[in-house]
Amino acid sequence: MWKEMMQLCFQELAGALTAPRDSRYTPKISKCRIHNLQTEAYMSILCSPIPASSPSSSVHALRPADIAAVHTLGMPLSQRDEASRIVSRLTELLSMFNPEVIAKHVDQTSLQPRSLLEEAEELSLSLSPEVTDWKLVLLVVPTDSMCACSPNVAADMKTAVQDVEAALQILQERLQRTLVHVVTWSGYHQQDKCQCMRNKNINQGLYKAALLKSLQDSLSHVLHNPKWHSDSADFTVVLQSEPVILEPNSDSESLWSDLDQLANQLWTNLLQPSAGPAKVTDGSAFSIPCPTQERPFLRTQINSPAEKEEFYRAASAPDDLTMGTEIHCTDRSPSPTTPTSVHQLRPADIKVVAAVGDSLTAANGVGAKVDNLLLVMNQYRGLSWSIGGDENITTVTTLPNILKEFNPSVTGFSTGVCSQSDAASFFNQAVPGAKSGDVVQQVRVLVDMMKKDSRIDFHNDWKVITLFIGGNDLCDFCTDSVFLSARNVAVRIQQALDILHEEVPRAIVNLVELLNIVPLRDVHNDKTLGCPTWFVSLICPCVLKPKAGSVEFQQLEDFSRAYQLAMRQLVDSGRYDTHDNFTVVLQPFLREVVLPVSEDGRPDRSYFTPDCFHLSQKAHSLMALALWNNMLEPVGNKTFEQDFTAGIDLKCPSETNQFFRTALNSGYTYPGPPPTPAAVTNWGRDFSCVNTAPSDSVPTSAHRVRPADIKVVGAVGDSLTAAFGAKAKSLMELRTEYRGVSWSIGGDETLETVTTLPNILKKFNPAIKGMSKGEGKAQTGFNMAVSGAKIAGIPGQIRRMIDAMKADSTVDFQNDWKLVTLFIGGNDLCQYCNDRAAYSPKNYSQHMMTSLDMLYKEVPRAIVNVLEILEIEGLRRIKRDSLGCNVVQPFVCTCFLTPSEDSPELAEVKQINRELQVRTERLVYSGRYDGREDFAVVSQPFFRSTIVPVTLDGKPDDSYFSQDCFHFSERGHADMAANLWNNMLEPVGEKQAYNTFTNDRNDIKCPTEEHPYIFTRVNSLTATPKPTSTTKPSMTTTPKPTTTRPSLTTAPLPPDCSDTVAAWLAAVLAVVGFVIGCGVTWLLLSCRAKRQSRNMKMATVEMKGTGF
Repeated sequence: MWKEMMQLCFQELAGALTAPRDSRYTPKISKCRIHNLQTEAYMSILCSPIPASSPSSSVHALRPADIAAVHTLGMPLSQRDEASRIVSRLTELLSMFNPEVIAKHVDQTSLQPRSLLEEAEELSLSLSPEVTDWKLVLLVVPTDSMCACSPNVAADMKTAVQDVEAALQILQERLQRTLVHVVTWSGYHQQDKCQCMRNKNINQGLYKAALLKSLQDSLSHVLHNPKWHSDSADFTVVLQSEPVILEPNSDSESLWSDLDQLANQLWTNLLQPSAGPAKVTDGSAFSIPCPTQERPFLRTQINSPAEKEEFYRAASAPDDLTMGTEIHCTDRSPSPTTPTSVHQLRPADIKVVAAVGDSLTAANGVGAKVDNLLLVMNQYRGLSWSIGGDENITTVTTLPNILKEFNPSVTGFSTGVCSQSDAASFFNQAVPGAKSGDVVQQVRVLVDMMKKDSRIDFHNDWKVITLFIGGNDLCDFCTDSVFLSARNVAVRIQQALDILHEEVPRAIVNLVELLNIVPLRDVHNDKTLGCPTWFVSLICPCVLKPKAGSVEFQQLEDFSRAYQLAMRQLVDSGRYDTHDNFTVVLQPFLREVVLPVSEDGRPDRSYFTPDCFHLSQKAHSLMALALWNNMLEPVGNKTFEQDFTAGIDLKCPSETNQFFRTALNSGYTYPGPPPTPAAVTNWGRDFSCVNTAPSDSVPTSAHRVRPADIKVVGAVGDSLTAAFGAKAKSLMELRTEYRGVSWSIGGDETLETVTTLPNILKKFNPAIKGMSKGEGKAQTGFNMAVSGAKIAGIPGQIRRMIDAMKADSTVDFQNDWKLVTLFIGGNDLCQYCNDRAAYSPKNYSQHMMTSLDMLYKEVPRAIVNVLEILEIEGLRRIKRDSLGCNVVQPFVCTCFLTPSEDSPELAEVKQINRELQVRTERLVYSGRYDGREDFAVVSQPFFRSTIVPVTLDGKPDDSYFSQDCFHFSERGHADMAANLWNNMLEPVGEKQAYNTFTNDRNDIKCPTEEHPYIFTRVNSLTATPKPTSTTKPSMTTTPKPTTTRPSLTTAPLPPDCSDTVAAWLAAVLAVVGFVIGCGVTWLLLSCRAKRQSRNMKMATVEMKGTGF
């Protein structure tokens, strides 16, 4: 090994010595140095092999080192590549113990699906009977061909299980020395083949999770047959406890990380479970579990029998705790006459109850008495806290059952197990999986039902309607944080309440504030509870997946609080107190919920259904009591914190106030809506940076350039850089190029009124040159953009820009530092469907390379900003009731704007959109432009995930767009400039990869004393990540943070030095240092190897395939 390492060192050295002096040879970090530097890092995460006297003779005493080959059957055809990568990573983990282990997959070349039986036959025939090495067989059972919401799903599942059993029979009969692990697999193509999963009323996550759980249970039943777990020494079968769940991910680096985690999941379930309490981590590091002296073997049913379910406490709770409630209220009489005011309403005056919401109101899983996860699919509506009416208050505590003690004839409650469309559901119109956007439809259905139902007097009966929504919005907020922003959620709830306010007489509406769902994570962090975390991760990914302390976790908490605040502000607006027979009251009892704990200090599972997510009847009983008490508490002084462990005592109407409390009868004064902000007169920015000085001497390195060192700006591109129609007020003005406000090159007025990159730079250097001004091309400066240009025209623009710079007597072409911005590709993408060959990503990349090559060869002292093409899909949402938007927009970008939703044409152009982005970044950071010290190319990715700005009512804000609803307006240009500038001051690897369009006057970032330079890839290696100095982006426009690469941190930069060392001397010193480094590396590694060879065989083995 060490000789091979030395040979590698000297091969790299020979490459450096023989490279022509004028070639593009770029020294890379030596692999021999990397191995030395990373050995210690590897040692901290890799496992130490446990010595064994000889290979195992029993499958139940099989160690990882005994496995010689990993075979895979049943790989899903649609995700064969991902499955192969996961298995390769698993094999890498096994190679810590046996460096010779290999991975083999059955016939990966076939494009036709093959049965599991055929693959088992092929595997058994391919292995010689003489082969005595131990084998690990991963038998994958994919669910992609099953439709979770189809009536045929049970039959499909039964067929799959029978296929598994038949394949295992073949393997058992024909293979020796084999450990089989069965793995259920869920990909992301199920919806493509499953029409009913596209129904918006379907809770896709819940159906998908239930399908996986059903399949797991069916396989578990089959595999518990003793014939698979006999004392036979050379064959057994194990079902992995968690399915492999592959989520769609367009970002390659995130996908690789996901594959790493899935491989580690397989590895963890291969091993015997660790003894003692589960290890608790914060999830911030990649942790690989290792075999121990006590449990050194791979898991089998014999050496690791399934532990009994000791965690789950039946939802019925202990025998001495009933679900009923004693009511000691003495005055239960109604008002002498039917009240005409909602503010004088006694409990006994209520004749009708109703509710809308999600699975917590539908009561999913509430009646589950055993730890059967599939019971969570049942809707036990008769037990629902706010609307259930099963039995009576002595056995079932619900709001209707409490009200029945005051008025036995109250009606509208749901009973039994049913869905919202069943008669037994009555006025419980909650739908499992519903979000705020669904509650409007629920309300419309409810109102229609009430109007038509002869059992109630719609106009005269007093009604209590409970609305509880928002949990599923929070569960998915990270997938679309604009659409699911607090403001937008509140708007949708407002629409539902407005309908009730306008159409339903004599009603008091309980708007229950969103449950603080974050503490739920603690139930799943405690692994001793046995909660099905994988199941809940499918239902509520944005709550369960963020790592503690991460930006995503902080966003989760912020969104949760923002949802609650938005609901309070909606009711506090006073818009629902315009007449005496209707009001909305916010009931905040779930704002702060203390997670119930058992006597041993662990979270108490008895408050949850078998999925550890939905709430059990025990919790529903307490919620009903808490809601009732809130209704009797004055507005402004309601209980907003609940400790369910302590229990809740039911309150009674008091002698001094016998009414349900409203704002009016509580003496509460609404604060009213927030003041209207002052009208915006311009799109400028305020500037507060203090480190604005240039370098002490003109820098010679592109990696030492401060903003004030920039003396010349230039730009190439298309109509977006030409500012086509940016200030147009009519279609007649649309064709005007307002180059003076162009985001990357405009120079009209000052930063206080016009936000552009040059106007920001003028704060550092007022004498900057090259900016364009006014309209048209009269004062175009070095803005060479051409409206309608495509990537093929960029080399010509660059030629004209270079010539113009050289011809300008005010520019010192050789010595002035230049900042050039290149943004192109929109027109290529918009015309892609008309000529796929001409506008292919390959041609795009070639033209981009030609353009950058020209700058690299001909322009001294330059930093080039290359912007990835924006994600155009969001522009499909931009609508305006105007001729320009309705007629002109589709013709501007036919290939993207005219295809229908879910069409193959749209899917294709979206894929091309992303590929152009990937190719751009790949070219920029390929190393092709790293050979000159005075030149740098930087990819600025703020448009990678383009976020369409929205208005207060949640609709796309068309003020950011010109008359054609495609090109950006001056407001849009201002935010593009701010986003570009901020990207320039963020390290490569930590750049914000989405736009924040807020027009915040204070969103301009500043250079810091620690890093006063414009970031390049080289100086990003030395940047220590620090908290951003800008205001946190608005909830309405901030998605989950996306960065371009892992952060890079090393020592601080040395002081800037002048170029006084001869080039030949630097080369000699580099070669000498390299030779010495190789020699020292060889000595150190040799000594270390001898010292550790006996007990750390894998310390010197590199991870194969660089999968991790």
